[in-house]
This record gives sequence, C-alpha cells and structure tokens, in this order.
Amino acid sequence: MIHRAPFGSMERFVAILIESTAGRFPLWLAPEQIAVLPISEKYHEYAQKVYRELLELDIRGFLDDRDEKIGRKIRDAEVKKVPYMLIVGEKEAAEGLVSIRKQGEGDVGSLTVAAFADNFRKEIATVLDFQAQ
Repeated sequence: MIHRAPFGSMERFVAILIESTAGRFPLWLAPEQIAVLPISEKYHEYAQKVYRELLELDIRGFLDDRDEKIGRKIRDAEVKKVPYMLIVGEKEAAEGLVSIRKQGEGDVGSLTVAAFADNFRKEIATVLDFQAQ
C-alpha cells in the first residue's frame, strides 16, 4: 500500500472545517443552499416552478414536498442547517413571491424569485471578494 499524505491532510482539513463551523457552512460552500417548502399540496405546482427557476440559476437545494406540516418542514431544514428556506403558500403563489427564512435568524420577508436570486448572488460575491483580499 502506498501512503499519500495529501489525502490524509485533506481529510483532516475537512474534519476541522466541519468541526469549526458545527456543520453550518458558509453560503457558497453549503451542499444545499435553499429549501423550497410548500405549505400544503395545493402549492406544490408553484413550489416546483420556483425550484426549477433556482436550479436554472445554479442555486443548489431541494424541494420538500412531503405531506408534513410546515412547522415540521422548517424544523427539518433548520436541523439540516440549510441557509435559506423559501416558503410558498396562497399569498406567495398569488403574488409571485417567496417568503424567506434565514437559518438561525427566522423570517426575512418576501421577495420575487429573481430578487431573491440577485440578493443571494450578491451575498456570495461579497463574501468571496472579501476573502480574495
């Protein structure tokens, strides 16, 4: 067996990263950046539309279309440490908006999908520009 130090050091680096962030990765590094959470089955179609738009913009995430109450879906996304939860219901579907919750902070407000994506990209760009300096 050939020993390769780069693999061992990479594993240690990732372990230290996970431990130091407690699994709450920066937005640009999070494996799942958003969770789209429809309030009930009636809004699954609008939730799928929102989810597809975000996928086209290269925003990683998932659509939680389980038959669960919204509180459970939010709790599960919080436990998974998903940075943003986009909640869609009757008001959001009628007005073409998404209600935004930020992990650990709570409700942020409502925006269109395009406005959310723009703010999302600005947040990532700001962090990456700061780190590049």
